[in-house]
Amino acid sequence: MERECFEDQEVADVLNNYYICIKVDREERPDVDGIYMAACQAMVGQGGWPLTVLMTPDKKPFFAGTYFPKHSKMGRMGLMELLPRIHQGWHSNRDEILKSSEDIVTMLQGSKEVREEISLSKDILEQAYLQLAERFDHKYGGFGKAPKFPTPHNMLFLLRYWRLFGEVKALAMVDKTLTAMLQGGIYDHLGYGFARYSTDQKWLAPHFEKMLYDNALLCYTYLEAYQCTGNKEFARVAEEILTYVLRDMTAEEGGFYSAEDADSEGQEGKFYVFTRQEVLDVLGEEEGGIFAECYHITQEGNFEQGKNILNRIGDDVEEYARKVNKSKEVVEELLRRGREKLYQVREERIHPYKDDKILTAWNALMITAFAKASRILNNKKYAKVAEQALGFIYEKLRRHDGRLLARYRDGEAAYLAYLDDYAFLLLALIEVYEATFVSKYLEQAVKIAADMKGLFWDAEEGGFYFYGIDGEELITRPKELYDGAIPSGNSVAALALQKLADLTGDSKLGVIAELQLHFCAQEAFLYPAAYTFFMMAIDYYIADRTKVVIVGVEDSSRQAMLEVINKNFLPNVVTRVFDSKEGENKDYKSIEDKTTAYICRNFNCQAPITDIQLFINNITNK
Repeated sequence: MERECFEDQEVADVLNNYYICIKVDREERPDVDGIYMAACQAMVGQGGWPLTVLMTPDKKPFFAGTYFPKHSKMGRMGLMELLPRIHQGWHSNRDEILKSSEDIVTMLQGSKEVREEISLSKDILEQAYLQLAERFDHKYGGFGKAPKFPTPHNMLFLLRYWRLFGEVKALAMVDKTLTAMLQGGIYDHLGYGFARYSTDQKWLAPHFEKMLYDNALLCYTYLEAYQCTGNKEFARVAEEILTYVLRDMTAEEGGFYSAEDADSEGQEGKFYVFTRQEVLDVLGEEEGGIFAECYHITQEGNFEQGKNILNRIGDDVEEYARKVNKSKEVVEELLRRGREKLYQVREERIHPYKDDKILTAWNALMITAFAKASRILNNKKYAKVAEQALGFIYEKLRRHDGRLLARYRDGEAAYLAYLDDYAFLLLALIEVYEATFVSKYLEQAVKIAADMKGLFWDAEEGGFYFYGIDGEELITRPKELYDGAIPSGNSVAALALQKLADLTGDSKLGVIAELQLHFCAQEAFLYPAAYTFFMMAIDYYIADRTKVVIVGVEDSSRQAMLEVINKNFLPNVVTRVFDSKEGENKDYKSIEDKTTAYICRNFNCQAPITDIQLFINNITNK
């Protein structure tokens, strides 16, 4: 629409003559986008982007849709026909339009019905699992048909379901999906990172846009799947995602950029695809032939105009190595060299546009991934990156009074932060604390939780509003619960508040967390599979939640205990460390000057442990 309509003089003349035009960046103003998307869905039955809304001067919508061409075609009304017609209606039938807009706003505001309290039990988790299993694609992995979105929180939930119930099919669904994705064209085999979604069922042809939030959540998912399976390919992909983010998506000041476009030179995917001849020209006939065979690069191509999307679908290097009478190691090395050479050639091309906005919420998700990686992959460099990015948020994305802001670009921070910004940052601070055990991050988490409650909490009905009490007053003040491409702030808050309550022992936080769980469950029980991040919060609540406190100096015993926690998949364990060099703690003391662990499971604390093997047996339930 930008090229076809908004840059067209005829359309611009009609718009400027009859309307006041407002263009909204939905990433900067998700509050506006969310409200009017809900209006569109109510009026049309579906939504999407670009989102086109016509409203009264007091911001009440009366007409909405998505894509409109310049002129009517293929059953779609064009803007040149629509805009004059609505202008005429505004003058001849304004009362009816105003009444329609009032009805829509009333519907959006909704009735405050009192729902029956839902039990927070394993039943709702089982329902979510069964619903995901019903939609699972056994042939290609993922859920549903094309277009296929990664939806990492589906898999994060399934990993927890597998651990809680011992359901091997849940783990198999995750393994199948993650393997199919890393082999598919949705993954950038040369420069790393995942595209936003696959346009086909088997993860081959992506919409080439890369989003920071997808890569953050997928990195986190691959790391946890590595813990569960020991599959080193999962660890490799997680590291490659972080390599991509550090190389291409990190600002000098330490924050992370938002996205990279799908298009370059006016064509989607042009930057990423190759003809077979291009590969042979770079790598030579023999090596290029092997590379082309392994990455399914053909003369005909699997994309437009004989071009190819690199993929390893159905990958079996060992079998291919036998076929060409080479060792697997030789073939893998040849492929590695080929990837490096083709990457360098690709770097000479015109790059897709980079959206260099730095968004607090998305940065928090990426910080969480870096902190998680530092623990699971035992790489302190990643923790430093996470700390630097946190420092960027605290330095550049806060107002003088401490109020978080949502977006930074070109030296300017703007827009009061939303619930997602606070909830995601809260989770990030907890993750960074558990990666570094620097006490200031826990202190900052406590402050963020208090601010989040003060700005967004509904003391009457429970739940968190999307925008704060100090935000611009819109036609409605929604509470978003659905876990879409990004988990909702309410779902993330439900998990993060429980973890923070356990880490700090603050019973007031625990009360808010439990109220939040009950509030979200009232909607989530209708179709639990649409709220899989919230299902993770319920899993944390009902499973064996465990607090581990380790007291002692930074020695081999303390490191050994932490390695056990980091190596194993223990999603319901939170860890605090007190360094005995910094003085005695009144609640937790080291025994006989040895590193000492206190393990409290479901609020029942065991005798302190100094023996490493006993600690291992206890923490892993062996």
